[in-house]
Amino acid sequence: MPVHLRRQKSLSRHAAPRSRRSRYARIVAAMLGVILAGTTADAVTNWVAGLNSNSSGEAQSGSVANLTITATSSPAAGNKLYPGSSGDVVISISNPNPFPVTITAFNLPTSTTYAEGYSDSGLTTLQAGCAAATPNLVNWSFSTGVSGSSHTLTTALTVGASAAANNPLVVTLTNDAAMGGSAPSACQNTYFKMPSFTGVSATGGAATSTTTPATSAWTS
Repeated sequence: MPVHLRRQKSLSRHAAPRSRRSRYARIVAAMLGVILAGTTADAVTNWVAGLNSNSSGEAQSGSVANLTITATSSPAAGNKLYPGSSGDVVISISNPNPFPVTITAFNLPTSTTYAEGYSDSGLTTLQAGCAAATPNLVNWSFSTGVSGSSHTLTTALTVGASAAANNPLVVTLTNDAAMGGSAPSACQNTYFKMPSFTGVSATGGAATSTTTPATSAWTS
């Protein structure tokens, strides 16, 4: 056999073991990687955290501030007063709370508590001869001899939260002012500042605000 062939075979015999060792090392390394990866995944998955009893948090409620109701001349009353009749009252309701407030009833003063008469819509100049003390006989419709009587609205009024839409809420109380049949003639063409309410029935909380200007009333 030629010499160069013998040398090639000899080289082949020596090369084979190294190739097998290299493949074996790669297989071992790959298996070790799989084992390590599996071990890491198992550690994350199987270490389950629980929750101690009485785990909690803290919340806090606010308080409800009072509403403010004022007389307003806009929009103008549609139904005007004359002796023996009833007419509209226009009010503006402001809500200082950070949530809507819904009014369902008004509390009225006594039926002998009368409005004050003025010659101007800004209620700055008293109307001569039409003072509450005259008396001018203008009071709240359905008021009674008892102060604080409650009168439920036909439609509840929801005033929007502070700085939100529909706050203040302007409301026309339809035919909720009354004028006695013997009211003085001096009370013609007069603007009346109605007696102060003694209270309201109202609740605060999430609600859709009533669109301003609105209309409501009590009928008894």
